[in-house]
Amino acid sequence: MMKRQLHRMRQLAHTGSLGRTPETAEFLGEDLQQVEQRLEPAKRAAHNVHKRLQACLQGQSGADMDKRVKKLPLMALSTTMAESFKELDPDSSMGKALEMSCAIQNQLARILAEFEMTLERDVLQPLNRLSEEELPAILKHKKSLQKLVSDWNTLKSRLSQAAKNSGSGQGLGGGPGSHTATANKVETLKEEEEELKRKVEQCKDEYLADLYHFATKEDTYANYFIHLMEIQADYHRKSLSSLDTALAELRENHSQTDPSPSMTAAPFSRVYGVPLGIHLRELGRDIALPIEACVMMLLSEGMKEEGLFRLAAGASVLKRLKQTMASDPRSLQEFCSDPHAVAGALKSYLRELPEPLMTFDLYDDWMRAASLKEPGARLEALQEVCSRLPHENLSNLRYLMKFLAQLAEEQEVNKMTPSNIAIVLGPNLLWPPEKDGDLAQLDAASVSSIQVVGVVEALIQNTDTLFPGDINFNVSGLFSAPAPQDKVSDRPASEELPSIPTPTPATVPALGLAPAPASVATKERAESEAPHRPTSPRVSRSPPEAAAPAEETARRSELADPRGAARRKQRLACSHRTFFFFSCQHFFFFVRLANKLFWTKLEQLPK
Repeated sequence: MMKRQLHRMRQLAHTGSLGRTPETAEFLGEDLQQVEQRLEPAKRAAHNVHKRLQACLQGQSGADMDKRVKKLPLMALSTTMAESFKELDPDSSMGKALEMSCAIQNQLARILAEFEMTLERDVLQPLNRLSEEELPAILKHKKSLQKLVSDWNTLKSRLSQAAKNSGSGQGLGGGPGSHTATANKVETLKEEEEELKRKVEQCKDEYLADLYHFATKEDTYANYFIHLMEIQADYHRKSLSSLDTALAELRENHSQTDPSPSMTAAPFSRVYGVPLGIHLRELGRDIALPIEACVMMLLSEGMKEEGLFRLAAGASVLKRLKQTMASDPRSLQEFCSDPHAVAGALKSYLRELPEPLMTFDLYDDWMRAASLKEPGARLEALQEVCSRLPHENLSNLRYLMKFLAQLAEEQEVNKMTPSNIAIVLGPNLLWPPEKDGDLAQLDAASVSSIQVVGVVEALIQNTDTLFPGDINFNVSGLFSAPAPQDKVSDRPASEELPSIPTPTPATVPALGLAPAPASVATKERAESEAPHRPTSPRVSRSPPEAAAPAEETARRSELADPRGAARRKQRLACSHRTFFFFSCQHFFFFVRLANKLFWTKLEQLPK
């Protein structure tokens, strides 16, 4: 008994990795052996695909159309939409859109249910039969044949051993009784061997027939997967056709009113975030549109605004301003009254440039120029770096610095000194190029921030030297250029200050506003009384002796009207708060910078 088990284990050990055994291989040709090797993988493939495909179904398996549709998520969505649009006004656009969407979701649910039922009938059920019935039956015949062949081989070995024992008994001259018993045993084994051989032949014929059947049906089994793709394609075509028809009907029936320009404005991706050279070429400009538009608006209404470029504007106003600038730059008049939003739009444009206005290539040169201690040498170095800027960058930087220098002339009112302007605008004009994997880059950027501020401050202070010549800010002629208006105009007409003849340059612009007659007359009187001198782009301040009567008049009018005195106190408190805010900002900035420099130097010391 133990010998038979050992023989059986030896035969199983000789079984091939793909299920082919010596017992079956001797009956099969080369072609049928290859077919036999595909039985087990085909069964596993059919089983696994059936299992995963069954999990993709959304409806109830085996149910009829109505029951399946009710269980689909699309049908639940359709029901929710139906309940929602009943609560809305039937004439509202939202109600009509919901009603149409409800119908299309219902239709899509039915298309999906039909697809799943077809999938079950034509793919899932055949795959299930293949993996659970047809292929297991073939494999069962194979195992039966293997067992019969193994038993037959064992019986043949026993018969051979018995015949050998019988021959050796006769040669040794054993008794008649032993010889008869041995002969009977041999005859019995021969009869068993003949019966087992017949069973092996019968099982072999059945197994070969199964293999031939599988070989001829293999193309049919492959069609299950091809048919799966065809069913899916038909489902998606029906769904797409249904959606296209519904969308066309929805657009035709849905009366759309023209939305506001702010909602339909073209995206400002072709203005903001675009390289400077591409932006200038596409629009045919010399100065970038956001720079010129913002400068013109600030010259009109923002030169005396406290904390310009420092205080943040509302996000919605800033976004609407950027959209309007991209879609219709002639319609920017409404934003003139919000100089902080205009300043924010200018900072945003400079910050969103892919390359800073002062360029990555010259970053190290700007830093070396800022590190020079002697003023004359620093000015010469800055002049040399400016000369190496690309033409479009140099033109826009000159335009911007001329404006910032003019803004700094009003520092007594707007509190924006060249240093303050450089602190808020410097990081938007020059920053180091990013270097992946360089951990020291962040430290370098922090350390060099004070140098960037120094560079921009020197450019503002030496604008006339670095960028000689006057400039007409209305370069494109897109904007009108009347005299700037006084921001303090919220008092009644009876409290208006008397006009003071102040020389006004011809190049100071404002957006879309007609010049006031009184200001024109004042300008003519000033030009007739004052000696002739070259036109300058700067806004001249009134001399102290001329401003004194105005202050005295304002003080008297405010004393006569308590509301004027209250407004004066409010402006004074606001001025003090702004000054305190700027001082704190500068103090903490330099504390952080000194702390960073201290730790940087400490880390560089040898341990």
